Parts: sequence; C-alpha cells; structure tokens
Amino acid sequence: MFNSLLLLLPGCDFIGDVFKTGIWVGVIIIIAILAVAAFIFKMFKN
Repeated sequence: MFNSLLLLLPGCDFIGDVFKTGIWVGVIIIIAILAVAAFIFKMFKN
C-alpha cells in the first residue's frame, strides 16, 4: 500500500501528508523504507 502511495504522490505532498497524520507514522514509514533499502543493498553487494 505504501509503495503505491510513494509511486503515485510526489515527494513533497507525501511528506506533507506524513506530518498531517503524525510524526510517529512518518518515523515508522522512514524506518521501513531504510530497512528495505538496506536489504536491497545487501542483496546486490553479494
């Protein structure tokens, strides 16, 4: 669901919506994105 939101919304609008819904929701989403990015980086590193 969040992946489709990231593809459909521009970055600034998405960040604005994160602050509207609450800072903790934004923190959780950012941690999830970083975890996925680190996982993909590890896959390609090997």
